Amino acid sequence: MIPLTDFLVVSAALFCTGLFIVLTKRNAILVLIGIEFMLNAANLNLVAFGKYDRLANGGQIFTLFSITLAAATTAVALAIILNLYKRYKTIDPSKTDHLKD
Repeated sequence: MIPLTDFLVVSAALFCTGLFIVLTKRNAILVLIGIEFMLNAANLNLVAFGKYDRLANGGQIFTLFSITLAAATTAVALAIILNLYKRYKTIDPSKTDHLKD
C-alpha cells in the first residue's frame, strides 16, 4: 500500500511545477497548461485523502466534479484566447493590456 505522504509529495511537486509555469511563461496556452497542472494536483489530493477515508467516496466524487469543471473552463478559456488572437494577432497576455478600443 502506498503511504499518503507519497501522494502528497507528488501533488506538491505537480502544483509547484504548475505555479512555475504560470509565473514564468508568456504564452496564454502554456499558462492554461500550468493551471491544469495545479488543478490536477488538487485532484490528486482529493483522491488520496478519499482513499484513506473508509466511510465514503467523497474525494472521488469531488474529483469528478472538479475534472468536469476544469474541462468546461478550458474550453471557455481557449475560445477567449482564439478571439484575442484574432483581434490582436498575439497570445502573449502582457500585450493585450486593453480590451476596448
